Amino acid sequence: MNLVWAALIVAVVATPAVAAMLLVRRRAPEGSYFSDGDRASGVFGVLATGFSVLAGFVVFLAFTSYDKSRVGAEQEALALGRQIETAQFFPTPVAAELSGELVCYGRSVVHVEWPEAEAGNAVGDVNPWGVELFRTIRLFQPQTPVQESAFDKWLDHTADREAARIDRVHGAEGVIPSPLWIVLILLSIVIVGYVLFFADSAERAVSQGVLMGTVASTLAAMLLLIQFLDSPFKEDVGGIQPVAMERTLRTFDEALADVGRAPEPPCDEQGRRAS
Repeated sequence: MNLVWAALIVAVVATPAVAAMLLVRRRAPEGSYFSDGDRASGVFGVLATGFSVLAGFVVFLAFTSYDKSRVGAEQEALALGRQIETAQFFPTPVAAELSGELVCYGRSVVHVEWPEAEAGNAVGDVNPWGVELFRTIRLFQPQTPVQESAFDKWLDHTADREAARIDRVHGAEGVIPSPLWIVLILLSIVIVGYVLFFADSAERAVSQGVLMGTVASTLAAMLLLIQFLDSPFKEDVGGIQPVAMERTLRTFDEALADVGRAPEPPCDEQGRRAS
């Protein structure tokens, strides 16, 4: 989340709310528009409690999705690294082909899928390099016990990688449905409107401004937090970044080069198929 923009949005929301409160205060009777302050405070407590319960539930839901995407990204990178290791137990031509396609898979995640997720676009259910990996391994027939064991491990790591990918892309589209956003925004407007009836001409302007400013700022900050958790793929502070995948690619590029098995990926640096 861009903290500067978040602060500006909170200020933009709070400023007109405070101005409205001070404007209403000029003609408000002493003691506010409510003749029974205790009863009015009780109603406000019901509104605030209802909003806080709903917001708490939504924050929990959004954070669960956020954390699932974060863990999925890390697990996907881990599974990719294990597959690169496993591929080295296959015959050299097959190992080189699989290693190159795995590198392309990682590059496409970092340079193709991640920008799409940051832009709020849906990420495809299948990575094209995942399909290429399946085509390559399907033609391979293990000849030795070591290759058979490596083949079994490869299939296990493939399943782990695909499951982790599903967890990662799950958060890209957001989990908060539109009706829930409508309810949250509507409740925020209702609460701010209700606070206006607490305008009191006998109260100091500063106190009245703080009363409204605190409520409006809290509501705006809560909605911004929910929006951030619902769209976790951002370059801003706290956003999920492809750090794990980049680290995996960098580590195995160096490791394979040291042992003389550096692959020649059939793609460019962005993970797109080389022409």
